Amino acid sequence: MAKRYELPDEAWELIADVVSPEQKRGRPRSDDRLMLNGIFWILCSGAAWRDLPERFGPWSTVYQRFRDWRDDGTFDRVLERL
Repeated sequence: MAKRYELPDEAWELIADVVSPEQKRGRPRSDDRLMLNGIFWILCSGAAWRDLPERFGPWSTVYQRFRDWRDDGTFDRVLERL
């Protein structure tokens, strides 16, 4: 069973095309679903970014992805679809 901050498969299918654009070149991106689960962990726990568990990857990467998605409107589109 998924934890409350982990996105179920059904929800991921609704938003995958919004947060996972096809990458044409450059360094491979960190997994978008893992990044989103890390963001949800922060929002649900109220913890500081630096306290993010290592299983989500480096806190700075998750935070940067959150900032990028917030600034370009992606996070708003995710919330609308969910």
